[in-house]
Amino acid sequence: MVTLNNNRRRDRLEVIYDFLKVVETHQGSIKKTPLLRKANLSSRSFIEYFNELISKEFIREIVNKNNKFIVLTDKGYNYLNKYSQFYGFLKDFGL
Repeated sequence: MVTLNNNRRRDRLEVIYDFLKVVETHQGSIKKTPLLRKANLSSRSFIEYFNELISKEFIREIVNKNNKFIVLTDKGYNYLNKYSQFYGFLKDFGL
């Protein structure tokens, strides 16, 4: 995950990155409740980001027997990759 200065809040793109990274670090599949806990968001913010990421197809919810899992889509993996490249670019220039 992105290391943040303790004096500032995460911006929207960082929150999305962190949200998707939690899913990725759990082999690309996690249940909703552990994701909520690990995403470090309020319940309200979590629901807003969750719904946005579902609607934009970064993640999807699958049902396996009676369990629901959140999984990354190719678009979600692509976001993580591009964000890391962009963050690396900024870091290289001290921004």
